[in-house]
Order: sequence, then structure tokens, then C-alpha cells
Amino acid sequence: MSNQEPIANYKFNYKTTANKVMKNINLSGKKIIITGGYSGIGLEMTKQLSRAGAKIIIPARRMEVAKKNLSKIKNIDILPLELTNPKSIHQFAESFLQNNSKLDILINSAGLMYLPLKRDSRGIEYHFATNHLGHYQLTMELLPALKNAKNSRVINLSSRAQQMTP
Repeated sequence: MSNQEPIANYKFNYKTTANKVMKNINLSGKKIIITGGYSGIGLEMTKQLSRAGAKIIIPARRMEVAKKNLSKIKNIDILPLELTNPKSIHQFAESFLQNNSKLDILINSAGLMYLPLKRDSRGIEYHFATNHLGHYQLTMELLPALKNAKNSRVINLSSRAQQMTP
């Protein structure tokens, strides 16, 4: 798929499987970063996008878990990243930019939920630091590679947790 098409052109709904969505999609030559790509919905995205031929880079806070969960998936690189740590984000982005001139898709999928109150080293609440500030910094630092890819995409996932509050 080289051009975007309106979503109305597709016959997908809540019952549609990932296999059906990805049918006939060829992502050969595309480079994708998926935060949280080693568990939950991120893991399913990783599987599907890899099957479609993309090269996937998975930033991981829990390297051993990532290695275990991704061991049978091809076209994967796993690199350390802690989204609550600006220095870690900078190091990840700097390393990526040194080795890659373009990034086709950035999927900000990593997220925390239902942790007891915890603060990062800056004193910022952990959920906010991870789910929002970390992804913002990562996106901004990867912007040169996203621009170089032309037609690149940044996808930010969120939960439906906001529906639980008045």
C-alpha cells in the first residue's frame, strides 16, 4: 500500500482479525519503531508488521522479557530504552539516527497503568513521564529520520481508561 486510503474504503469492525487487516500488505523496506512492542497489543503489532516484511526496532525497558517474547519473530532488533529517563531516550534516538537515515513509522504504544504512586528521577509522576513525556521526547528526537522518510507516520496509542472517570 503506497498511498493512504480513507478508512471507509475498508470493511473492518471490532470483529476483524489482525490477519485480515494485514492481508496483502507489503512493508518490505520499511523501518518501524514500536515502543511496547514486546507485550500486549504492541506484541501483536510487532508480529503482524514483521510478517508484512518490515524491519522492526523494539525499544525495551525489560530487555530479558523482550528477548523472550520476541525470540521467534524475524526482522527484529531490540535496544534498551527507559521512557522515564530523558538521557536514555536521547541515547536511543542518537544511536538510531547514527545508524539509520530514515524511519517510516513510529508507533508509541508503551504504557503503564494502575501502578501505585511513583515518581521518576525528576519527580514527575511515573505514568505521565512514561505514557506522555517520554513518547513526546522520543518523537521529537526521531523527527529528522521521520522527515527523511517522506510519507512517514507517527501513531500514538492510548487506552480507554479515560472513560472510567467522570
